[in-house]
Amino acid sequence: MHPLIVLWSHPRSMSTAIERIMRERGDLWCAHEPFMYDYYVAREVRVMPGFEVQPDHPISYEDVRDMLIARAKDGPGFFKDMAYYVMPRILDDSTFMARLTHTFLIRHPLASILSYHKLDPRLTSEEIGLEAQWTLYQALVEAGQTPVVIDAETVRADAKGTMARLWDTIGLEYRAEAFNWAKEQPEDWHQVGAWHEEVSTSSGIRAADAEEMLRKELEFDTLADAHPHLRDLLEHHMPFYQKLSEQALVP
Repeated sequence: MHPLIVLWSHPRSMSTAIERIMRERGDLWCAHEPFMYDYYVAREVRVMPGFEVQPDHPISYEDVRDMLIARAKDGPGFFKDMAYYVMPRILDDSTFMARLTHTFLIRHPLASILSYHKLDPRLTSEEIGLEAQWTLYQALVEAGQTPVVIDAETVRADAKGTMARLWDTIGLEYRAEAFNWAKEQPEDWHQVGAWHEEVSTSSGIRAADAEEMLRKELEFDTLADAHPHLRDLLEHHMPFYQKLSEQALVP
């Protein structure tokens, strides 16, 4: 049985950059947020701006799950998705939960909310995503699994070291070529191309400068003065980020 690795992330957490690294390894087939079809198309929770629905893609939770399992019969695979897309359905799907190698990516919610709001000011609390991640993480631990957590800022500070530690933990060999990105955008990114413009045109992960977070805090304060509910979203999701951060790998 071939490995099927998942990265459970939240929006604007740098998850597409991690997906890009995994794609460039060259030894995994990859799928980009396949469960968004269940959330935004099958269940119609709301309309996602900039999402060009592909007519041949399965849309229900069950059909997406079965597609991934079928692909994994032919070779090892990786997909990244938002945890809230599959909650709470996956909690009642113990066979699928046990089939996956679970990894999590987190980013400070101040930075992710700020970035999300620029693309979609109508973002909901569920779409911030950290609460769903923590709920899923707890469920996996209670089921006897050992999820692996990485933090976006740790990746930015030492991408090769952090990914090497992640790969070693989940049983993948180190591949240096994964950090040299091809210029071509992966075909299945076209359906949500507006959300991934920066990583699509980058040749690698950009390290943060010393004052970046301070600039983001000032920008967030200005934005929250005009949209006070953003402070409520930040306050709600910070505890979930902090709990997951305590579990994060370091290089």
